[in-house]
Amino acid sequence: MTITVMQAEGLYPDDVVEREVLGPDVRILQPPGGASLAEVPDALCAEVEGLFVFRHWLGAADIARFPRLRCVVRMGVGYDRLDRAALAARGIAACNLPDYGTTEVADHAIALALALRRGLLLHHEAQRADPPAAWEPIGSPLIQRPSTRVFGVLGLGRIGTAAALRAKAFGWRVVFHDPFRPNGTELALGIGRARRIEDLFAEADTLSIHTPLTRTTRGLVDRRLLGLLPPGAVVVNTARGPVLELDALEAGLREGRIAGAGLDVLPEEPPGASVPPLLAAYRAREPWLAGRLIVTPHSAFHSPEALADIRRKSAETMRDVLIEGKATNVISPGDE
Repeated sequence: MTITVMQAEGLYPDDVVEREVLGPDVRILQPPGGASLAEVPDALCAEVEGLFVFRHWLGAADIARFPRLRCVVRMGVGYDRLDRAALAARGIAACNLPDYGTTEVADHAIALALALRRGLLLHHEAQRADPPAAWEPIGSPLIQRPSTRVFGVLGLGRIGTAAALRAKAFGWRVVFHDPFRPNGTELALGIGRARRIEDLFAEADTLSIHTPLTRTTRGLVDRRLLGLLPPGAVVVNTARGPVLELDALEAGLREGRIAGAGLDVLPEEPPGASVPPLLAAYRAREPWLAGRLIVTPHSAFHSPEALADIRRKSAETMRDVLIEGKATNVISPGDE
């Protein structure tokens, strides 16, 4: 019997890669990409057994429109776009791609940290001002020598590990907190471990967030934890926007307790009509933020090679689970 899969977001002009991986007996539907799955005709949804999801949100109402659905592949690391409870209730396998974009996101996190810690944006803004600042370095708590400071990693998965090793190479003393990593992880990597999250924040001059978005991590990095950071700290988030309370970060920046921040992710993406005050100040180039905040549009994962990886690894995961009955990249019920 022919198996039907769907990629409904208009990501690719053809199905060459999918055809190569899935084989000639799999039917591949690519209806015109839209803003949501609601735009896909019911008649097509009724035929789909495997669904690829990239930017779309897959809620309970969407899932109900796919009576034959057996496998969903989230084309990325994060799976917060999937209603996993609704999928589990139907016995539908939910998968992600934990092994793509690791190097890109880790590089991006370190690039944000270094750009802030070396004062690159600070001096850049000052030198393009009218009139430009004096031709001399600017004294700022942003600027620190890594070998005298601590780089804190919140969440030591694949990307967090890659970021930790990069930070270590630049001379930082690296400390992580992740209650799910086994004892001895710190010994294998040659880094430190904070048993309590409060201990990590109390030590981390530069904090890099790498935890997934789950029920327990939503709003995790709040005013209380940010208040524990050493004076002049830098916060970098390349994970998920809702993990970090943006208003608490803004307060820390305004008060001067936090020297700078690098954000690749925001609580709402793209920002809606109600723009967060911190982002509004950034866009307005308010002087108090000059050189202290870097915002990138959830682009940390991006490179031509990463995009190719997403496509092929998604197809391979769909093949393994839907056709060959394997458990490749299936998200376990405990990953909440």
